[in-house]
Amino acid sequence: MSKILDEKLQKRSIEERELWALRHTAEHVLHTAMQNLYPKLKKAMGPATEEGFYHDCDVDVKISEDNFPKIEKEMQKLIDADLPMTQEYVSAEKARELFKDNQYKLEWIDDIVKRGDKISLYEMGDVDVDLCSGPHLSSTGQIKAYTLLSVAGAYWHGDEKNKMLTRIYGTCFATQKELDEYLRLLEEAKKRDHRKLGQQLGLYVLTNEVGSGLVLWAPKGAIVRREIENLIYEEQTKRGYQHVYTPHIGKKQLWQTSGHWDLYRDKMYAPMKIDDDEYLVKPMNCPFHMMIYKSQPRSYRDLPLRIAEIASVYRYEKPGELSGMLRVRYITQDDAHIFCTEDQVVDEFIGVFDYMAFLLKTFGLTNYYLRLGLRSPKEKYLGDDVVWKKAEDEIIKAIEKKDLVYERSEGNAAFYGPKLDVIVKDVLGREWQCGTIQVDFMLPDRFGLEYIDQSGKPKRPVLIHRAPLGSLERWMAILIEHYAGALPLWLSPVQVVVIPIAERHNETAGKIVEALRSAQIRAEIDDRNDTMQAKIRNHTLQKVPYMAIIGDRERVSDQIAVRTRSGKDLKTMYLEKFLGRLRKEIESKS
Repeated sequence: MSKILDEKLQKRSIEERELWALRHTAEHVLHTAMQNLYPKLKKAMGPATEEGFYHDCDVDVKISEDNFPKIEKEMQKLIDADLPMTQEYVSAEKARELFKDNQYKLEWIDDIVKRGDKISLYEMGDVDVDLCSGPHLSSTGQIKAYTLLSVAGAYWHGDEKNKMLTRIYGTCFATQKELDEYLRLLEEAKKRDHRKLGQQLGLYVLTNEVGSGLVLWAPKGAIVRREIENLIYEEQTKRGYQHVYTPHIGKKQLWQTSGHWDLYRDKMYAPMKIDDDEYLVKPMNCPFHMMIYKSQPRSYRDLPLRIAEIASVYRYEKPGELSGMLRVRYITQDDAHIFCTEDQVVDEFIGVFDYMAFLLKTFGLTNYYLRLGLRSPKEKYLGDDVVWKKAEDEIIKAIEKKDLVYERSEGNAAFYGPKLDVIVKDVLGREWQCGTIQVDFMLPDRFGLEYIDQSGKPKRPVLIHRAPLGSLERWMAILIEHYAGALPLWLSPVQVVVIPIAERHNETAGKIVEALRSAQIRAEIDDRNDTMQAKIRNHTLQKVPYMAIIGDRERVSDQIAVRTRSGKDLKTMYLEKFLGRLRKEIESKS
C-alpha cells in the first residue's frame, strides 16, 4: 500500500478508536443509570458498535421508549459528575465473588478463563464496576452528544433457547452537529427501509406460514430479479463462463470432504436420511462444482475453466439476525468457481475484479472500498502456513498489478483461503459487504482435482471462488434502499403506466399499451373509475418511471402526454419519440 493510504488508514483508525472509546463509555453510563433506576436489574452485556452502543439487561419491569427521558436524565447526572474510568486486572476468584449474584457475568468469566485471557474490570468512580476490557474515555464528563434510540428484545447470546433480555440502543458522537446529522440520516433511512418499501411496491413476501428468513419473490420482485439475472448471464457468457445447474441437496460426505461440516456446521441444517445415506440441503455450491470439474480428465489446455451458477443455498441465521432481505436463510448466489493454473491466478483474479467493477458501475453503486480478509490466530482454518502464504501472495500480486487500494483485515478470511471483499457505500454512506473473490489451494487438494500439464504430469489446479453481488436478496435490499424504491428504468417492474382521462379514451390507451408491450416495454393501463389526481399519486408512490396520459387532444393527434415519477412534465410527444427515449434509457442502464 502507498504511504498516503497508510497515513489515511492510520488517521481513520485513530478516529475510530476514539469514537469506539466514547461510545463504550456511554454504554457504561447507560447501564449504570439503569442500575440506579432499577436496582433489581442484572447487567448482561453492552458493547460499542459501528452505529453507537447497546445494553442487554435482565430487568423485572417493561422498558419502553417512554422511559427514555428518565433514563437520559439519570445518565446526564453521571456525565455531569465527571466520574473517572479506571481499569483493574483481577483473579477469577475475585471476579466470581464480585459478580456472584449475576449468572450472565459468571458465564463471561468462565469464557475469559477458557480463552486464557486476563480478567479486566472497569470502575466508574465509586458508583459502578463491570467486566470490561475497554477502551474507555478517561472520565464520563467527556461525553457531550448522545441519545437513546430504541428498545427491543434480544435472546442471551442470540439463541432463542435462552432467556429474552431487554436491549436498549443508543448512539454517541463527539459533537452535537455530528449527532444531529446522524439522526437526520436515520430518519431518511427509515423512509428508505426495504422492508417497508418492499411491501409497498409488492416486491417480496415474508410470512411465518412459510418460515423465518424464507423469501417469496412476488411477481414484481421476480421481474427485477430476472433483469439482474439476465445481465449476469449475458456478461458472464461474454467473459467465458459456462453455466450449470446443481441440486439443492447432496450427500453429507461432500461437505465433510470440503471441510464445511467441521468448520461451518453452525450455519448448516441437520442431515436428512434418504435410503441408506445422509443428505444435506446445500449451504454452498463448491462441492458440486468440484464434481463437475472431476467428471472428466482435464488438460492445461482446458484451463482456466469458469463454472457459474445462479443458485439457491440454505444457511441458518439466528432469529435475531434475520432482517428482511438483508439477512435470510434462503440465499440466491451469483456464484462461480474458476479452476486455473498457478500462472493464471493473477490474471483471472483481475478479470473477476473488472467484472465486479462493471456490475457496480451498472447498478450505480460506485462508492466502495476493498478489504483483504486474512486469517486470525483465534480461529480454525484448513491448511498450513505455507499454503496460506502462497494464496495471500497471489491476491496481493493481483491487487498490486491492478494498482488497487485496499485494507487488511485479520479474521475475515474464509476458512479455506484469504479473500478480497467489496464494501459498498450507499447514498446515505452506509456500508454493505457485497462481492467477494477468494483464492483457494485447499479444496482442489481435498477433492483430488487434477489436470495434465505440458510435460504430461498431473498437477493440482488452483480454485478462485467469486460472488460479485454476494446474494440477490441482499443486493435487492441494498438497491431498494439506495434508490428509495425508485429503481432505474431498466429494473423497474412497471416501466410505463398509460392513464386514460375518461372512459372514451380507454380504447386509445389500450392500443398504446399494446404498442409499448410489442416494443418490449413493461406497460400497464390504469382505467379505474378514479380521479386523475388519485391515479397519478398512486403510481408516483409505486415509483413507476413514466406515466402516459391520454385525453381528447391525445386521442385525435396520435400523441401522448408524458410525465415522470418525479413530477416533471415532458409535454406531448409522438409514441415513436417516446419509445426512442425509453430504449435509449434502458440500453444505457442510466
